[in-house]
Amino acid sequence: MPVLNRIAEFAPELTVWRRHLHMHPETRFDCHQTAAFIAARLREFGVDELHEGIAESGIVAIINGQGEGPTIGLRADIDALPITEETGLPHASTVAGKMHACGHDGHTTMLLGAARYLAETRNFAGRVALIFQPGEEWGGGADVMVREGVMERFDISQIYALHNAPGLPAGRFETRAGPLLAAVDTLTVQVNGRGGHGAHPEETADPVAAIVAMVGALQTIVSRNRKGTDALVLSVTQIHTGSADNIIPESGWFCATVRTYDKAVQAMVEKRCHAIVNGVAQAMGVSAEVTFERGYPATVNHEAETAFALSVAEEVSGAAGECAPVMGAEDFAFMLERRPGAYLFVGQGDGAGLHHPRYDFNDEIAPVGASFFAQLVERAQPRG
Repeated sequence: MPVLNRIAEFAPELTVWRRHLHMHPETRFDCHQTAAFIAARLREFGVDELHEGIAESGIVAIINGQGEGPTIGLRADIDALPITEETGLPHASTVAGKMHACGHDGHTTMLLGAARYLAETRNFAGRVALIFQPGEEWGGGADVMVREGVMERFDISQIYALHNAPGLPAGRFETRAGPLLAAVDTLTVQVNGRGGHGAHPEETADPVAAIVAMVGALQTIVSRNRKGTDALVLSVTQIHTGSADNIIPESGWFCATVRTYDKAVQAMVEKRCHAIVNGVAQAMGVSAEVTFERGYPATVNHEAETAFALSVAEEVSGAAGECAPVMGAEDFAFMLERRPGAYLFVGQGDGAGLHHPRYDFNDEIAPVGASFFAQLVERAQPRG
């Protein structure tokens, strides 16, 4: 798979960087050692500006091109997951209970590779803003960075990001214009009744029976309240209640994940969740508290920028195309709500899936991703 010659020359260093990051994972917004490593490399490359401590441990680096022009943004997530690694590799995590099980170590490495090349060559107009973001897996770090003003502060005009894709042929790029990843919301319901002996249910207001009825009724939102063409997933994932086989408990709770692409569908689901739960509660003589927490919005790629990014990907790897929407979620959505751009998948071949304790990033695709980022800048903002 063709990559830029200069990036191919220092590809072994990309592997060293990536494996160092893999061995020292940090989670959420506490990515200070990771940020220090990134900042040290960026200083070595000679970036023009280095802004640290954004969203606690995030970084924005600026590289100036040749001549006037806009600022293009490139983003990589840097946080790991609270998972115990089971790969047994020489570069396995050295931090108990934490590992890079989603490839953010690889994403960071690809952007560092692009940064080194762009700082050396500067064969573009305007500026490039390199965004290293914590808190993707938890906390919406992209949202925090946006709310802290990175788009306006650095005058970013368009924004792009990559994510590795196990199972997709190594080096193949895929994405689509419009909704690519879903909005993710969490429904939590606390049910309070009147407990008692299991032999005398007539003396109780049974929260278990109410929860069972609510869970079944909520599925009618998917089967009866949405258009057949509207994508929607509502999955109840936890139910907690009870302490013994002969006691009807006083209370219980359950939660569900809700995935949508369309804001109108999302609003409909929230409204119906309240109506169904409260209706069942009234009918069964219990009380219920409903919390519908909005999470990451849908990741919606912009049409022109997506077509452009795919054309660059085709040049880099010779393999790029459109994919179907995915019901997973991604906080890069917050950045795409503020600026036009695109989010792409790059295949990393066979192996364990994302968030699996035996996952490991494929180092062979790091030069491919770095070349994509670099050529994206050069094509988007050509010199002269």
